[in-house]
Amino acid sequence: MSRPTSRVLLNTGDGKGKSSAAFGVMVRAWARGWTVGVVQFIKSEKWVVGERKLARHLDINWHTLGDGFTWESTDIDHSAQMARHAFEVAAEMLKSGNYDLIILDEFTYPLTYGWIEKDAAIQAIKGRSPKTNVVITGRNAPLELLELADTATEMRKLKHAYDQGIRARKGIEY
Repeated sequence: MSRPTSRVLLNTGDGKGKSSAAFGVMVRAWARGWTVGVVQFIKSEKWVVGERKLARHLDINWHTLGDGFTWESTDIDHSAQMARHAFEVAAEMLKSGNYDLIILDEFTYPLTYGWIEKDAAIQAIKGRSPKTNVVITGRNAPLELLELADTATEMRKLKHAYDQGIRARKGIEY
């Protein structure tokens, strides 16, 4: 199989800005006339983040399929099931040929937790439509994703307001 002309970008690390950087690419791609899709693996529908509000206005195909932060989960098996469903949605989108860009937001977490098989994830990304670019976000990216990525960026935390007791703020963190 020849190497696709599309790219795989990976934003990982313990610093802030992984998803924000991905959504910057989303806006850039949309402005270039690309068809864009987003699958969020952890965030819940309860969170109405600014990027999702913008995506609605831009007619971007957006799927928020998680049930929130894992440390707040009351049913971790259900959280895992939701992540597997999100992966099924993402895998279909990847192979469909309908997208120029797909963002797999917080995708590293279900891989790290063992909720989604790494080999299946790698194969879905490798087997994507040749025109489909992919941006993956999340901490602790598995080595397999790093090896697959054309561009990988590690966000490193130097300082974070949350560590000083400052809560997340609309317009900055969401």
